[in-house]
Amino acid sequence: MDIVGLIPQFGGLIWTLLAFIIALSVIVAIHEYGHYIVGRWCGIKADVFSLGFGPVLWSGIDKHGTQWQIALLPFGGYVKFAGDANAASGKDEAVMAAVADDPEAARHTMHGAPLWARALTVAAGPAFNFAMSIIVFFAIAYTSGVARDPLTVGDIRPLPQGQLELQAGDEVLGFGGTAIPKDDAAYSAFLETLPVGPSLTYDVRRDGREMSVEGPFFLPPVVLQVVPQSAAIEAGLRADDVITGINGSPIYAFSQLKTAVEASDGAPLDLEVWRDGETLNFTMTPKQVDEPQADGTFKRALRIGIAGGLAFEAATDTPSIGAALQGGVENTWRIITGSISGLREMIVGNISTCNLSGPVGIAQASGAMASQGAQSFIYFIAVLSTAVGLLNLFPVPALDGGHLTFYAYEAVTGKPPSDKALRVLMSIGLALVLSLMIFALGNDLFCP
Repeated sequence: MDIVGLIPQFGGLIWTLLAFIIALSVIVAIHEYGHYIVGRWCGIKADVFSLGFGPVLWSGIDKHGTQWQIALLPFGGYVKFAGDANAASGKDEAVMAAVADDPEAARHTMHGAPLWARALTVAAGPAFNFAMSIIVFFAIAYTSGVARDPLTVGDIRPLPQGQLELQAGDEVLGFGGTAIPKDDAAYSAFLETLPVGPSLTYDVRRDGREMSVEGPFFLPPVVLQVVPQSAAIEAGLRADDVITGINGSPIYAFSQLKTAVEASDGAPLDLEVWRDGETLNFTMTPKQVDEPQADGTFKRALRIGIAGGLAFEAATDTPSIGAALQGGVENTWRIITGSISGLREMIVGNISTCNLSGPVGIAQASGAMASQGAQSFIYFIAVLSTAVGLLNLFPVPALDGGHLTFYAYEAVTGKPPSDKALRVLMSIGLALVLSLMIFALGNDLFCP
């Protein structure tokens, strides 16, 4: 066995695991802190706040009497409130019996607190996950800015042919004498009419004077981002790569790449790639993916897994705080609705269940996004935080949504489910959650 040859793979594995642990720990910490702080605000005492499970590596007790700890297995966490028997919030009969004659002491336990306090405490975990996502998306939108109107050339993007006569600060008004439409639908149709070639005639305003200059094709086959678990990332493509040829034929537009991939019928493609002045060759096989559509349905298509962009970086302006916050909320809501739609389509069989990733797939995605930069990794954590918050709201016993369902039953009937019924339902819930995890892990191991 070539031990030296395994070193890069080992380093990649360590990087992937580290990225996964960081992403999961941040999400779990936010989720559990939501439970903890809202529970404390509602008068419920927390005995333990644990990041991770198993043997305790570090612990300390704060002024409120809560033991904060980091455990060996970093794949989750929990808050154990007063009166809880375990991390799943099962009732500790001995503790509750001890405070049965002391209403004030019982009030500070999870099982003796008013219904509203218990419901708020449980709902706070997913709510904090959603809030975290909104804040991250807001921060990215606010710091990244919005494209200036009219479209203005910002930083020059490295391309094989350079930027020709195009300069930073040029306001792009149109191409070849035709102005850029303002309407989104007309704009998309307009882009399809652009003559594909190594260069394009830009109509620009430069220093207050309108002129025509030669620049690279407006939407070149440049790689801005590589999708995790895609053919592109498996082949080794990176951000800022430029695809210059497919199967021996030169290409100049991202649309040419998309057409070639869709027409490949899943056969391997030989790509010529320009990277930092050097020409490299890659071979990759497009994968079938289920892409979400505007109407909530999904469309199956062949993709290699890259996102493209303009021939230059557009100059931006700082948006208003309100606009950036609205964008954060809309982005989070889009992930929630898309996830629900995807789950529904998987259940009815319209899309493959391979779209459900388990811990291995999430770990691979964590490492891939971390390798593309801090912003990509933070964005991924926000997406995953939304998904974790949504998953926990499902009405499955052992999840937060299951507890909220029990509380809804209590609100309607005036009494909680019996302890025996709760034990049975919790066992069923744990079995369902475990089955889902095993199924998702199977997808990681056996799906193409």
